[in-house]
Amino acid sequence: MQEFDFIVLGTGLKECILSGIMSVSGKKVLHIDRNSYYGGESASISPLEEIYKKFQISEPPISMGRGKDWNVDLIPKFLLANGMLVKILLYTEVTRYLDFKVVEGSYVFKAGKVHKLPSTEAEIQTSDLMGMFDRRRFRKLLQFMLNLDERDPRTYHDMDPQKTTMREVFHHFDVGTEVIEFTGHAMALHCSDDYLDQPCIQTIQRIKLYSESLARYNNSPYLYPLYGMGELPQGFARLSAEYGGTYLLNRQVDNIVMENGKAVGVKSGGEFFRCKHLICDPSYVPDRVKKVGRVIRVICLLNHPIKNTNDASSCQIIIPQTQVNRKSDIYICMVSHTHSVASEGMYVASVSTTVETSNPEKEVQPGLALLEPIMQKFVSISNFMVPLDDGRRSQIFVSRSYDATTHFEAECNDIKDMYRRITGTELCFCGVQRQSYDNNNE
Repeated sequence: MQEFDFIVLGTGLKECILSGIMSVSGKKVLHIDRNSYYGGESASISPLEEIYKKFQISEPPISMGRGKDWNVDLIPKFLLANGMLVKILLYTEVTRYLDFKVVEGSYVFKAGKVHKLPSTEAEIQTSDLMGMFDRRRFRKLLQFMLNLDERDPRTYHDMDPQKTTMREVFHHFDVGTEVIEFTGHAMALHCSDDYLDQPCIQTIQRIKLYSESLARYNNSPYLYPLYGMGELPQGFARLSAEYGGTYLLNRQVDNIVMENGKAVGVKSGGEFFRCKHLICDPSYVPDRVKKVGRVIRVICLLNHPIKNTNDASSCQIIIPQTQVNRKSDIYICMVSHTHSVASEGMYVASVSTTVETSNPEKEVQPGLALLEPIMQKFVSISNFMVPLDDGRRSQIFVSRSYDATTHFEAECNDIKDMYRRITGTELCFCGVQRQSYDNNNE
């Protein structure tokens, strides 16, 4: 019988990040996955024939090129260049195993058309997202948000960031609904309009993160790893292994062994492995999670860039909820052969949203319409699961399912929250070195 500090079930990104961090901090970690590949729900599938097989579609046509040139993300997302996930990558030095490319553009859908989000002073002046007067007001609003310092009341402009709502801030600067919409949904990356009646500091921090990420590379605030998102969990798995972590792939978990309401180990393949704490994704403990929603994702293979994106080889488009009479935004992200995820001249786009009706495919239609003509579609609808409790009593710490967004902020919040529940301390990356990261990216 072997003993471990942590047993981690599933090699999804969150599980691999936590296993990597625990291994680096000297803990003994065993990682088990029922699949033969890394990544779990967030894997990248290669070759192309495998994703056709997964969705029970006959062989890909010859026009798709070589199957091994494709790495198709099941849950495609981008990283904010100054966001929490990049800080984790730097802190753990997983950047050694990865190469990133900057995403070429960030767009928002308004009045039936795709518009580029302004990323420079010059673009604000010419942006067709707002009228002449709103451009001036937007610049003043942006200036206020970027200059606000919670420790310096002189920067408040009589608006206490903990008490003033974001709705009141927008009203103060007299900006129109178009500005409110793209600022809240495409820059602050809020998923609904609830933020309007919450303290403005939350939104201001998000805008600062967006702007700091944008300032690093100018084109857009997003990064994407070469060879697909599946490279991330693999990078953290390599890190864990480097620090003594043990991996068992293609192994079923027979059962989790409990004593006095607490997890003490796992039985797998006739062996018993003891542990002090257990970390897993929702699929391993169906009786400890509840469904709070559904997410639809449609992966689309294209032989052309998306219209009105200046022929970008990668981009994100957000369709704010009000533009299509919904409660949730629709997200589109696209990558291509330049990211080593498709054969020459090919593109992989994904449309996702939170399901609101009994006809999910109809809900993503506005996004799919922007991608036409589509060579092949793969539709998946998954349940959004959350743990029933915080795991402290049972020592079973369960991650949340992946949301519909095309960025990692919710995932990073979940990692921080799980780390806090597991260790009782905050996950901190103070004084993280950026040198190796900056030298490693174009």
